Amino acid sequence: MLEKKTMEHEKAVLVGVINKNQGLEKVTEYLDELEFLTFTAGGEVTKRFVQRVETPNPKTMIGSGKMEELQGYVKANDIGSVIFDEELSPAQQNNIEKLLRCKILDRTSLILDIFAQRAQTSYARTQVELAQYEYLLPRLTGLWTHLERQRGGIGMRGPGETEIETDRRIVRDRIALLKKKLEKIDRQMETQRGNRGALVRVALVGYTNVGKSTLMNVISKSEVFAENKLFATLDTTVRKVVVGNLPFLLSDTVGFIRKLPTQLVESFKSTLDEVREADLLLHVVDISHPNFEEHIASVNQILDEIDSANKPTIMVFNKIDQYRPEVLDEDDLETERTKLHFTLDEWKKTWLAKIGDNALFISALNKENLEDFRKRVYQEVRDIHVTRFPYNNFLYPENLDEYA
Repeated sequence: MLEKKTMEHEKAVLVGVINKNQGLEKVTEYLDELEFLTFTAGGEVTKRFVQRVETPNPKTMIGSGKMEELQGYVKANDIGSVIFDEELSPAQQNNIEKLLRCKILDRTSLILDIFAQRAQTSYARTQVELAQYEYLLPRLTGLWTHLERQRGGIGMRGPGETEIETDRRIVRDRIALLKKKLEKIDRQMETQRGNRGALVRVALVGYTNVGKSTLMNVISKSEVFAENKLFATLDTTVRKVVVGNLPFLLSDTVGFIRKLPTQLVESFKSTLDEVREADLLLHVVDISHPNFEEHIASVNQILDEIDSANKPTIMVFNKIDQYRPEVLDEDDLETERTKLHFTLDEWKKTWLAKIGDNALFISALNKENLEDFRKRVYQEVRDIHVTRFPYNNFLYPENLDEYA
């Protein structure tokens, strides 16, 4: 089931819809992210189609006129995949596939495909496979021949049972088996976490591709895989870090994303145990992204889902070296100044000022302001450590500068 699909240089088309919940600006932003997802999966986006749809077409999501336009473009340009930003129902996916005669994906199936490519360990592969099967189960109609025949033949099919019903049973059995396997691995990982002792635990959290792994490498002097693609890290990495003679555990976790498939949230909740059990969260934000505030909201929503929203948190605004505010022309009197025109100093005077010492501005890549970051993390970890081990108070001065 867990296939690494090849989408290298495969031509793809994106489809988005404008409705009462999302205007053109929001759809454009979502499609930008969807294009980055497509690039991460190995595809090349050649065109975008957007239509205002107040009520989605129950058969094809978009209207017949736009579908004809899409059909003509796909046929004329040898398009391999058409990717919808909205989640398609099984019937819609089947109908569109018959009309366009190419691969039809939605955001959920694209993210699942990327996770399948990126899963390295047995644990991650099992989690992704479970999510894939749960996504596939309601979509088996007309797709049963895509399944590997793990069993069947003489004596294996009940009286009057069709092939699709047999496959549904196979998939349900496989889901049950994968859940048991994950439970076993979870127990093993829980034992591992218990064996780490009472060291303070710090977890890096944040939207995907904000630089968590790069920051992890800088702080821990390790070599966690990092690249400018979405979901570069799927497996939780834990390293022992020492700052000013004070040891603590630092974990790098899977990045979050808007519209994260329900199947993946459920499958990866166990991976986020590192976050649940952390004493301190470092919420890393890509401040160079024009919609970083929405990214923060998405991360906070998932933290709330896993009961971690109230943990002590330091907001780490990364990539200050890449921050470029939009510049207004002095002669342009019509364009209204918005947040996109704010300088970093202006941002620091907004709601970010209320965070106080818990807001840090750094560049992990260029190692800007990392000393301030180290001091702030040291102070927070020390406070937790001496509360846990009061007799160690004299070992660790309150100020990291005293080690110099």
